[in-house]
Amino acid sequence: MKTKGIRLYGKKDLRMEEFELPKITADEILAKVVSDSICMSSYKAASQGSDHKRIPDDVAEKPILIGHEFAGELVEIGANWQHKFKAGQKFSIQPAIYYEEGPVGVLSAPGYSYQYIGGDATYVIIPKDVLVQDCLLAYEGPGYYPASLAEPLSCVIGAMHANYHTKPGSYVHQMEIIDGGKMAILAGVGPMGLAAINYVIMREDRKPSLMVVTDIDQSRLDRAASIYSPEWAKSKGIELIYLNTSGENPVQKLRDLTGGEGYNDVFVFAPVPPVIEQGDAILSNDGCLNFFAGPGNADFTAKMNFYNVHYASTHIVGTSGGNNDDMVESLEMFGKGLDPAGLVTHVGGLNAVIDTTLHLPEIPGGKKLIYTHKDIPLTAIAEFKEKGKSDPLFAGLHEICQRNNELWSVEAEEFLLANANDI
Repeated sequence: MKTKGIRLYGKKDLRMEEFELPKITADEILAKVVSDSICMSSYKAASQGSDHKRIPDDVAEKPILIGHEFAGELVEIGANWQHKFKAGQKFSIQPAIYYEEGPVGVLSAPGYSYQYIGGDATYVIIPKDVLVQDCLLAYEGPGYYPASLAEPLSCVIGAMHANYHTKPGSYVHQMEIIDGGKMAILAGVGPMGLAAINYVIMREDRKPSLMVVTDIDQSRLDRAASIYSPEWAKSKGIELIYLNTSGENPVQKLRDLTGGEGYNDVFVFAPVPPVIEQGDAILSNDGCLNFFAGPGNADFTAKMNFYNVHYASTHIVGTSGGNNDDMVESLEMFGKGLDPAGLVTHVGGLNAVIDTTLHLPEIPGGKKLIYTHKDIPLTAIAEFKEKGKSDPLFAGLHEICQRNNELWSVEAEEFLLANANDI
């Protein structure tokens, strides 16, 4: 079986190549990738090459396939897994697995560490490492893009579960956000922030009474409010406020919204020291700050008020990815009506992956969704109307998205898969 894929050879050295996949063993599965959403983590991996903790040192000789937010169909099942999986099943992948043969603490993951599995390819081989750790997950919902976006949603879910609070008079950490508490999501209208807003509103078992979402770009705040409206949040029992913090004294404005008490749970979605310090300054007593956004610089630092750590019991956590349970919860949330379409602002084909990955920080908007068997330039949903004047593919996509609040949808995906040129 031949595959086309984007392979990493070194720092900023990505190549689209066609090559032969080896025959699968009894402990492997051959799969067709349909969609992959490009993550900032892939940009970091491509920029750092073998300096990245998940990229093998010999990547120049044994290039790896990039992409880790992918979904598709199983094609051929190895003999040892035919009791659990069958050809034709749709799947999602939990990429954050531990490679037991490697050094302790080194994470191995599809999209970073393997020659034959990564989301930016037409066909891949799912290895035993993934299977024995139950990281191949069946997906029974509509379309493919929700399963691609299950991984980023699982990161948000993991962050919510990782927050903790203390019980006075004991050393017991009570995990999770405060039910009925006050939450702030800072720099929160990028793709991962939107996923967090969506999840918090849709969640049934635990949610804040107040959720304040900030950014310094009013157009981004307005888009977020049009997708996840304060009225919808109110119907779910949450007071949702979108706040532009570009003006003077944002800390005071944020604290005033809580009556001066501060926030029980603060999530920071940008690796920017002033934003982190702003988050620290708005914590309530026993408040937990979750530093969600991973920096690319190993020397990254920010200030924290240690008087409050001592006397007000403020604390900080950080998470990198979700676990299997978080992925399962992601897929369950889709079954309950959570649609991650609001994260998607661009679509493209396999041909668009290299430029998109290497220039991801420069491209505005949310998730860039790739259909790996297609040849499509990376195109913003907002550009469909103009491109549709000369291209019937984009004319059709514009018409569909217009009917869906300018959002991506299963209908748009099906139209693209049926009408776009193959790679």
